[in-house]
Amino acid sequence: MATTDASERDLIADYEAGGLRSVATRAELARLKAAARSTATKNRRVNIRLSSVDLQDIQARALQEGMPYQTLIASILHKYVTGRLEERRLPVAAPVESKGRIRRRTSQSDF
Repeated sequence: MATTDASERDLIADYEAGGLRSVATRAELARLKAAARSTATKNRRVNIRLSSVDLQDIQARALQEGMPYQTLIASILHKYVTGRLEERRLPVAAPVESKGRIRRRTSQSDF
């Protein structure tokens, strides 16, 4: 188990002693429960093709986050469509020469 600092130990002690009280109203709790239910309901199946490298990277990130990779993918898509995940634009680079042809850099591995 990870080590805890003094403030975390105090918080745990307060929780275990029953000293913490919720500040949420019943209406707020009901709203949050309804949002959680609708977010967690998965009623459609989607098949998607990914490159092996992308899938391995997603699986590694999911392992770091402690969740199944399908859950991570669903979470990322949900955050994106609700506007809570923003696309990070890579800087536009100068053209590079590759096998006698000029091409634009298209991935981070080109940098």
